[in-house]
Amino acid sequence: MEKITKEQYGFALAKVEELLPLVDDNTPANDKKALELSVMSDIVIAYEKAYHPIEKPTVSELIELSLREKGITQRELASNIGVSPSRISDYIAGRSEPTLKIARLLCMVLNIPPEAMLRV
Repeated sequence: MEKITKEQYGFALAKVEELLPLVDDNTPANDKKALELSVMSDIVIAYEKAYHPIEKPTVSELIELSLREKGITQRELASNIGVSPSRISDYIAGRSEPTLKIARLLCMVLNIPPEAMLRV
């Protein structure tokens, strides 16, 4: 696919927003609107991947987000995995990285997929 311009992206994005309410799971795949939605969506996705890629979260971001989602404190997490609260603070601030043993415990306690913790 050729390079997508900002104008083409804007057009495709507007078309996607226009077509989304008109196409649902019951729309036949060969329907004109469904086909157009598919093509316009592909353009939007390609442009966003090229110009606005989403980076994988860091270990500190994963821990911080998981704490908020679970509604537990750094102190509670520290107690659950057997480290000091200051160590959790270091992980969140990015001052240190957890060992593999601690990373495994973080994954278990916070329900983080191991591949996310390893940034695979």
